[in-house]
Amino acid sequence: MTSKIRIGLLGLGTVGTGVVKIVLSPEGRHPLVSEVSLKKIAVKDLKRSRDKEIPSHLLTDDPMNVVEDPDIDLVVEVIGGIEPARTLILKAISLGKSVVTANKAVIARYGDEIANAAKANNVYVLIEGAVGGGIPIVEPLKQSLGGNKLKKISGIINGTTNYILSRMSLEGANFDDVLEEAQKLGFAESDPTADVDGLDAADKLSILSGLAFGGTIERSLVPTKGIRNLQSSDIEYANELGYDIKLLAIAESLSDKSNKETQLALRVEPTLIEKNHPLAKVSGVNNAILVEGSPIGEVMFYGPGAGAGPTASAVVADILNIASERITREGKNCLNPLLSASQWSKCVLVKPSEIIQKNYLRLITNDSPGVIGKIGKIFGENNVSIKSIVQFDSSESVAEIVVITHKGIQGQMMRSIEEIKNLSVVIKIASHLGCL
Repeated sequence: MTSKIRIGLLGLGTVGTGVVKIVLSPEGRHPLVSEVSLKKIAVKDLKRSRDKEIPSHLLTDDPMNVVEDPDIDLVVEVIGGIEPARTLILKAISLGKSVVTANKAVIARYGDEIANAAKANNVYVLIEGAVGGGIPIVEPLKQSLGGNKLKKISGIINGTTNYILSRMSLEGANFDDVLEEAQKLGFAESDPTADVDGLDAADKLSILSGLAFGGTIERSLVPTKGIRNLQSSDIEYANELGYDIKLLAIAESLSDKSNKETQLALRVEPTLIEKNHPLAKVSGVNNAILVEGSPIGEVMFYGPGAGAGPTASAVVADILNIASERITREGKNCLNPLLSASQWSKCVLVKPSEIIQKNYLRLITNDSPGVIGKIGKIFGENNVSIKSIVQFDSSESVAEIVVITHKGIQGQMMRSIEEIKNLSVVIKIASHLGCL
């Protein structure tokens, strides 16, 4: 590239700060990160105290000044809300600048207008951070799954409600108490309406449905029911019947080959899920999106759905996609560096003895006093930390002992096993497995 791609950042909240930290520390990341340069950052209050890593000389309280700066190549919008975000995005597009945004509210309501403006001005508007936080779902729907006829999308796409429901299910806690704690932990906003009433999930479902099924979704028509009125007794009864309750966002195609239009059934509502279903196992603030299509079948995208790190990761991924397009257009490379399998780092494998992991060890021993103490002593002398050690029912003077360790260096674990083998009370090492 003849010059770095210069970024104008709108917003320096949780996500904006995460983006800045990634851009300012390119070491160990894809080399395209080092081709990105921060030019200006628009903030609401210049006097507010901030992280020392944030370059104060880049700050301004005039977002339009950022958008209109002729030296800025790409505008990144992470201020949220409808306005002034929509106006700023459209202005940047009109000036021939590509946009990266994590703003689900704007895209869900004005995505068609923004997409048409971008097409008319031959620029990109990328939105990976708007849905699913750190889960890469937008690009797979646009590219990787493009050869499929998608049938259904169902998912947990709001971390706040999933955290609340997980706590209510596991602990029998009531809604108000868990919501208050979630607010103290930063998982829920001071005004939780968008989350607990399902509005946030409906915004995201509108975007996902438009990408999956290729048409504009009227956000106001999405049937939406939140968890505010869900009773603890409902969760208890569901548990007794073998179900969990999750706030699900579901989009299903009802069309067949004879239909000229794609008929979709969309809904956001608390839903019972059998406990052996993949989505039932998604707990805490995590999100998961299950996509069903032909011929692929079912694939699930799982991970952290919000926060500085996950969403900033998605935003920077979009920035790199645009940076790679710029390289290609300038003719420096004949292949897009993000699409080609280019090697940009030397990879070296560590020795097996240097790997750090948890371990599962099952031993067959004599059923005699002090066996567990002898085993524990060897682990301690080799600096292997034990998470649990359990002796199961013995028979005919033989015992079965299971040990699970904390993370540790495999060399220390292997030394421990060799010494344990030599104990007179140990008959054999029945099993040694890695453990997550």
